[in-house]
Amino acid sequence: MPALTDTDIQDNVRAALAEDIGSGDITAALIPAEALATARVITREDGVLCGSAWVDAVFHQVDPSVTVDWNAEDGAPIQANSTLFTARGPARSLLTAERAALNFLQLLSGTATRCSHYAAVVAGTGVRLLDTRKTIPGLRKAQKYAVRCGGCHNHRIGLYDAFLIKENHISACGGIAAAVSQARAQAPGKPVEVEVETLEELQQAVAAGADRVMLDNFSLQDMRQAVALVARKLELEASGNITSDNLRAVAETGVDYISIGALTKDCKALDLSLRLLD
Repeated sequence: MPALTDTDIQDNVRAALAEDIGSGDITAALIPAEALATARVITREDGVLCGSAWVDAVFHQVDPSVTVDWNAEDGAPIQANSTLFTARGPARSLLTAERAALNFLQLLSGTATRCSHYAAVVAGTGVRLLDTRKTIPGLRKAQKYAVRCGGCHNHRIGLYDAFLIKENHISACGGIAAAVSQARAQAPGKPVEVEVETLEELQQAVAAGADRVMLDNFSLQDMRQAVALVARKLELEASGNITSDNLRAVAETGVDYISIGALTKDCKALDLSLRLLD
């Protein structure tokens, strides 16, 4: 997938500050401009840290004189009541930046934490857990970065870097073979994945030369049969109605990948708190 760049992060932060600050932080203006302070951010629950670059960018865009000192790196486990970072600078700037900084850190750490939980469920099976395009608009690269910090993997970034031929595409193209053939002709270097709902469709996708097949809402028995049928001729990805309760059983069928929308769309923000120390 295209690499996350500093420009991506700066653009995310610029948009967040524009919607939050608008014409100016009228509450922070109550504080004397010369007042300096130190702020400490703690986590109230265990998790996986993610989003430090966005936090740094928030404080820097609000006030380059603010310094931020981290006690953990992205991808590291963090424990409840531990201090994640300390920021020092004008009190006005610290409080103006607070919400945007914590919003990024809570969301991305929450995403990484959820991914870490799911990755632990399938540990030792060899399967790779994939995210989807079910992300918060404008923050896809950020959330996909958080997925990697949590020990999972990225599917395609968007509609342009890989084919994912689904039921409606198949119908509109005139069948699986026709859709795959058109994909190869249109963009020879792009990966081609086909979503199937039956073992018969799986056989058609194999015959058509797909690189990967997504098994949509297959039973565990049919997944195992699909693995035996394909015999490593192509990659298999399980998807649809997969939860933490049935995840291990799906992984043990022998599929190569499992895609889970919940990695990014249902994440719970980590509970963080900022307090001025002086």
